[in-house]
Amino acid sequence: MEGGIVHSEGVDSTAFKHCLSLARKNPFVLRLAFSAGIGGLLFGYDTGVISGALLYIRDDFKSVDRETVLQESIVSMAVAGAIIGAAIGGWLNDRYGRRTTILIADFLFFVGAVLMAAAPNPSLLIVGRVFVGLGVGMASMTSPLYISEASPAKVRGALVSTNGFLITGGQFLSYLINLAFTKAPGTWRWMLGVAGVPALLQFILMLLLPESPRWLYRKGREEEAEAILRKIYPSQEVDAEIQALKESMEKELLENEASDKISYVKLLQTTTVRRGLVAGVGLQVFQQFVGINTVMYYSPTIVQLAGFASNQTALLLSLVIAGLNAFGSIISIYFIDRTGRKKLLVISLCGVIISLGLLSAVFHETNSHAPLVGANETSHFAPYTCPDYRSAPEPVWDCMKCLKASSPSCGFCSSSENKLLAGACLISNNTVRDVCHGENRAWYTRGCPSSFGWAALIGLALYIIFFSPGMGSVPWIVNSEIYPLRFRGICGGIAATANWISNLIVAQSFLSLTEAIGTSWTFLIFGVISVVALFFVLVCVPETKGLHIEEVEKMLERRALQLKFWDKRSDVVKKNQEV
Repeated sequence: MEGGIVHSEGVDSTAFKHCLSLARKNPFVLRLAFSAGIGGLLFGYDTGVISGALLYIRDDFKSVDRETVLQESIVSMAVAGAIIGAAIGGWLNDRYGRRTTILIADFLFFVGAVLMAAAPNPSLLIVGRVFVGLGVGMASMTSPLYISEASPAKVRGALVSTNGFLITGGQFLSYLINLAFTKAPGTWRWMLGVAGVPALLQFILMLLLPESPRWLYRKGREEEAEAILRKIYPSQEVDAEIQALKESMEKELLENEASDKISYVKLLQTTTVRRGLVAGVGLQVFQQFVGINTVMYYSPTIVQLAGFASNQTALLLSLVIAGLNAFGSIISIYFIDRTGRKKLLVISLCGVIISLGLLSAVFHETNSHAPLVGANETSHFAPYTCPDYRSAPEPVWDCMKCLKASSPSCGFCSSSENKLLAGACLISNNTVRDVCHGENRAWYTRGCPSSFGWAALIGLALYIIFFSPGMGSVPWIVNSEIYPLRFRGICGGIAATANWISNLIVAQSFLSLTEAIGTSWTFLIFGVISVVALFFVLVCVPETKGLHIEEVEKMLERRALQLKFWDKRSDVVKKNQEV
């Protein structure tokens, strides 16, 4: 769907250059963007750090190692906290401002990091995860909103993309931290505790920055707002921006729909808001249901499922995936104001569909060609033989069947000659693992030895390369610019809440799904959802490239169905004007 607002074609070719020139001409804008963007860094760090920390939490707390549900809970309780944080964040944004909400988020995140680092048991660890989640939920919807409202229209997409870059940068940083502390005493405590540092840094930086000028204008503090806008916009553009704000406020006063009196019925009755919510909430839901956080929360686990047994190897390979994610967000910064939001989404989803199909096929082959359990190999470790294997009426097992044994859980000790040959099915505990390693064998508890492991890594890499520039960044950008000013806080909160609820569903179900139906079918489900997401983008998501925030509302009011998103913008505008 396209709008009918005419805008200069020069935006397409010069937006990235404008963004780079800000570093020299107006560093104040970049200071606002990067200071607020640290909220994205917190978001990304928490997403990435738990994936590595979980490997070592399982070693310290045996109850966590035994229970898949407990592992999922440690991951997903932060997401549950983020749901509440995002919901509260919408109200806080409208009532107390964007800057104040970010400060509250930093405080909660810092408290959560301290609790996690000091946790003596899984219960307190989960409490710390909830606090961190509250902070992440508030920051996830407030940081891009603050950046969007404090950015010139020509470079708004690129600057909001810096939030996406800092999310992926935080994920990459978390894997570096994970690797740095693999040999340190307390491993996972350091991994989780370091998260408090960026929260403290952002708290200090935000104390030195002003409130969003658009929020100030809504609250009747016009002089403060205009003073900040004059720092943001070139002198020849600031008067037009102030006039646009005045018109938006006049419309709000006429409708008497101040944010503290908004009801959900009024939201749905307002055509522009309803259309915006369909696009914004839909994008946030699909961002999660195409499976991104299964990769980011569980990437070391997925690497192990692909046949790489070592914790350190899994973390190192996951670092490569996180690096590609950060690289993809840089691509987004360059292309978002050149290519447009919708085209980037379509390209992204096409690549995601292909990548998930490849992953599904690779894991199917991996499971179908798992090494056998050898009677001679297993008898070599007779005292430690898996009870289920010993009592099986037909002891013709492969590695996958061995790993599914549950009373007690069992592991696979590879052959001493070749990992792909028949190995031993043994009880899974630290003693047996050390005995297996003592004979220079590999010990597997998640996935099995496989000749397809590198193909799985290629599939993951392609998935990230395609996901990050489009579905990784664009949903947050669209949600920061698609809603009318008077509804922006509450609608942003609704969209962010939808994102975190979807995140929780995926995070809490991924390991259980892989155990119930297998990794191959799990990725195939994500692939089917990606196809649905592609059709949703084609039909429901408007193009907001180059529009002033106040112009987006006018675009939604007279929006017409336009599936030919590849047309030049001037041609689309002409067609819509003829309708």
